[in-house]
This record gives sequence, C-alpha cells and structure tokens, in this order.
Amino acid sequence: MLDKETFHPLNYIKKEEYSGSMDGMRYLLKKVRSGDEDVIRVTIWPEPFNLLHTPEHLRESIEVSLTTEGVEQAVDWINERYEAERDKWQESLHKPWV
Repeated sequence: MLDKETFHPLNYIKKEEYSGSMDGMRYLLKKVRSGDEDVIRVTIWPEPFNLLHTPEHLRESIEVSLTTEGVEQAVDWINERYEAERDKWQESLHKPWV
C-alpha cells in the first residue's frame, strides 16, 4: 500500500511522469491539460506490461488536481482500487504471458 505520509512526488509530476508498481498493480501519475488547467491523470493497470502494451480495457484512470491534496486523493484511489481487487493484481504476477 502507498503511504500518504511518505509519498510526495508532486514537484516531480509537474515535470515528468511518475510510475511505480505494487504487488501486480502498476500505476502512472502524469500532468495533463484538462480544459483550462493542469491536472494529474492517475492510471492503473495489471502487470506485466507497460502502459502502452496493455489493452485499453485493462486500464483505469481518474483525474485529480495538481496539488498536494490531489496527490493524496490519487494515493487513496490507488490503494482503494488495489484493495478492491487484490486477487486480480496478485494473479497478474503469475500469469503465463506469451
């Protein structure tokens, strides 16, 4: 699980994409333009492939504000999605991919 107390990539996200994984779930936080403002698009998907090689139907995304509070919302959402489908994420670690 990601810890809001130690997860502080906001300044990094303002310049670059921030990605990671935890127990079969990959995630990406990326600054994007939404209307007249910049936001963080948070995307999750199962292992083993990178985002570009993962089918669209296996990806989930939300957008949050480009603020410290937005990063906290992103962490909450990633953790909630992980907990909601823990078996799916862990199963993806053991799939035989060709």
